[in-house]
Amino acid sequence: AREDQVRPARGRPGMKSVEVHNLEDAQLVEFADTARKELFNLRFQHATGQLENTARLKAAKTDLARALTVARQRDIDVETEIRKLNV
Repeated sequence: AREDQVRPARGRPGMKSVEVHNLEDAQLVEFADTARKELFNLRFQHATGQLENTARLKAAKTDLARALTVARQRDIDVETEIRKLNV
């Protein structure tokens, strides 16, 4: 490998705060729902010993917290909006 060669970043880049703030309300609710499902799946994999990259747990928690914080700032009740989507 060359000395000046830059290798790509490792891991899954989480959503940045600015990106979450720029989401529309419907996209924000969908993102929070997806983040919640991902966190559940990661916890399940961790409990069964199938999760190799445990740092993804922290990233998923951070993404969900970011989404819920922005939703709270916009006075969006994420729980009722998710129920509306799943009906």
